[in-house]
Order: sequence, then C-alpha cells, then structure tokens
Amino acid sequence: MEAADLASHLKRIANDGYTIVENAFSPAEGDALLADLDRLERELGIQFAENTFEGRRTKRVYNLLAHGPRFEAIPVHAAVLPVVEGVLDSGCLVSSLSSIAIHPGESAQPIHADDQLLPLDKPHVATVCNSMWALTDFTEQNGATRIIPGSHLRDHSPAYGSEHASIPAEMPRGSVLVWHGSLWHGGGANKSNAVRVGIAMNYCAGWIRQQENQQLGLSLDTVRRFSPRLRELVGFGIYRGLIGHIDKHSPIELLGDSSDRKVFDF
Repeated sequence: MEAADLASHLKRIANDGYTIVENAFSPAEGDALLADLDRLERELGIQFAENTFEGRRTKRVYNLLAHGPRFEAIPVHAAVLPVVEGVLDSGCLVSSLSSIAIHPGESAQPIHADDQLLPLDKPHVATVCNSMWALTDFTEQNGATRIIPGSHLRDHSPAYGSEHASIPAEMPRGSVLVWHGSLWHGGGANKSNAVRVGIAMNYCAGWIRQQENQQLGLSLDTVRRFSPRLRELVGFGIYRGLIGHIDKHSPIELLGDSSDRKVFDF
C-alpha cells in the first residue's frame, strides 16, 4: 500500500472510526473463498445461529485458519494489515477469523462496539481493530454492516438492544471495511433474496486476550506451515520483548524454530 493511501485510511479511521479499502482482492479470490466456505458449511453441518447477537438467519464458520491454506492469506493481506498496524501496532494479533453469511429474512443485529466487554473507560487507546471482507456486494438491501460514524470517540458503549440512527457501509465485492473497535455498528437486515457473505477478520492489540484461542484452536502442525508473520499474528511471538514468553523463550521455539529475540530484549 502506498504511503499516501495508508495515511488517508488512517486519518479516516481516526476521524470517523472506519474506512473502506476498495479492490483489495480479485473476483477470482472471492470466488475461491466462497467455494471453500460453501464446502465447510456442508462438511461441518453449519446451521443458523439461535440468538439475537449472531442472528437467527445467519450462518457462521469460526476458526477459519484451522480449515485450509486459502484462509492464511487473509490476516497478512498487504492491502489491509498495514492499516490495522497503523491503528494498533505491529505487535497486533489475530483475534478471530470467521465467516458471516446473512440470509434473506435476517433482522438487523443489535448495535454494539467490539471492545465494549473490556473494563476500560472510554474513549481509550485502540485495543481492537476489525475488518469485514465483502465476498458479495454489500448493499443496504442485503444487510451491509450499519455504522455510526464518529461513535468511537464517545465516552460509553451502546446499551444492548437500544435503537440508534446509523448508515449502511455499502461497498462492492472485493472491498474490505476496517474499523476501530470502539465504533458502534452492527450487521444489517437482509431484505433481499440473496445471501450476503463476508469474512470477519478481527485483530486485537498484543496485550489483549484474543477472542478465539488461537494457540489451542490451531494445531502445531498447522502453525508450522504458516508464514513467519502469520505465526506472530496468531501468538507465536513476544510482544514488546516481554509479553507471551515461555521460560524466557519465544513460543516460536515450540515449532522447532530458533529465535534470537529473548525476553527483555527491548
């Protein structure tokens, strides 16, 4: 990503709480991801969720990094990761990677902030930075993510189930919505006759617990095939020379690799 483009995206997130990276991935990449998700839904027997947050006409596949190499390119994508690192820092982690398929007839998800479970006064330094990959067009009619620009600067989070004026983050297929974890938002209602499919690629700061337990949810054999950067992103590294060590050694050594980085090597 060009420096000017990166600066523009980061400025918009600072001011509005979100940005949209267009043309981040190709139609062919989108088709391949859709095919993999369709396969996983069938193989894993994925059913509609049964609660107000996940939805009752929505299907989700969690822990996607455990389900094939095609998903490994998502966390380290060159058009998105630099934006996330600009909001958090280079020590950020994969918090969760899942698909969200909103089917016709789904109602709007309650407006929420992704960091509102954290016991921190607001506004605060970014602890979470999340993204939504549009594998289909995202329109107001089919349930595009609804957002409240600037809400990441508020001194509180929304009460669950409360009503708020919002706008749809409409974007063409191949785009990626990136937002500050304090931004008020929620999935939209699908009033169309087609499924709206996205991949939620969520990140957290290196000092925050990940939403999905990457170290237990991924086998060591799976992580061994990851690129060095992806290994770091799922937690096989040390944050700022200290956080995440095992007996003063980097967890990367569990994969059979050596590490020159030791605890307290700031």
